[in-house]
Amino acid sequence: MKKIISTAIVAMVAALLLTLTGCSNRPEISVANWGLFIYEPVLEMFEEEYGIRVIYSTYSTNEDLYTMMASGGAEFDVVVPSDYMVERMIREGMLAPINWENVPNASLIFPHLRYMAFDPQNRYSIPYKWGTFGIVYNTTKVTQPVYSWRLLWEEQFAGEIFMYNSSRCTMGAVQRMLGFSMNSTSQDELNQVRDALIQQAPLVRAFLADEIIDNMIGGEGALGTVYNGCARWIIAYNPDHNFVVPVEGSQLWFNSMVIPATTRNQEYAEKFINFMNRPDIAYLNTRYTRYSTANSGAFDMLPDYWQNCEIYWPSADILARGEVFIDLGDFRGAFELAWTQVLLAGN
Repeated sequence: MKKIISTAIVAMVAALLLTLTGCSNRPEISVANWGLFIYEPVLEMFEEEYGIRVIYSTYSTNEDLYTMMASGGAEFDVVVPSDYMVERMIREGMLAPINWENVPNASLIFPHLRYMAFDPQNRYSIPYKWGTFGIVYNTTKVTQPVYSWRLLWEEQFAGEIFMYNSSRCTMGAVQRMLGFSMNSTSQDELNQVRDALIQQAPLVRAFLADEIIDNMIGGEGALGTVYNGCARWIIAYNPDHNFVVPVEGSQLWFNSMVIPATTRNQEYAEKFINFMNRPDIAYLNTRYTRYSTANSGAFDMLPDYWQNCEIYWPSADILARGEVFIDLGDFRGAFELAWTQVLLAGN
């Protein structure tokens, strides 16, 4: 009798373990993205539709993402780097070619956003969001016309200037202000950019990332350098603000979904990318993030005032003044050293 009971218990335990094991074997993918760059309920929608769990995390800069991937400390199935970082990752063999047969919604990407210079054969990336970088300003504190990056060096705004904590974005803005290319590899030009930012340091309240949004909404600053989507967040919650892409020109950026070469779930990753490019999902994302969509189906669903908003959909003139980052190659070390010197000057 005892043996029969013991056998029954063992069978019950085995069945329970089998059930638990089945739960733990649920398919999953790991996705890393920028902060405030997704409408998170769509992740639950994907999980419910495909039965694939999404482990979602965020990062603040392309360099942070690269370090995580290159060190092997994190395994991702889908990440969303910017143009120049996509180029670098392709060159270093860090990305897997996408099987476009599994991503039919890629056909909805605007034609002019395909075959970009950072992925000329369109093998590794699919544009997700794109836009500009410029100055958001509080119209109750800044009464003069805002048209140049040089306004960020005006002493009257000391302690009320927020600068974006990204080497390429911030130093790129100064490169354009000084008449240089944002992709320059001239040490002399880099020194001039570094020195200009060091000169500005006493006026800067802080170097921040997405935190600039809350600070500007709260009226804590007069001027801040932000992406266009960030500016639309700020203006939505505090209409006293406006956004401008300076006359000298600025960064024209593209963030794309890619699949790391280390993925063990490429088919699931492609399902996720295809899902994110379904018009209704891309629409929900763009309405929440306020960043320009690359998806024509989602764009057609937007109200007219979005489609005609220059902050959301830059004019031909703004685009003509834009420049897309490329990978700096061996010059990256000198560039990051200069940036470190800028940050040290601000502390």
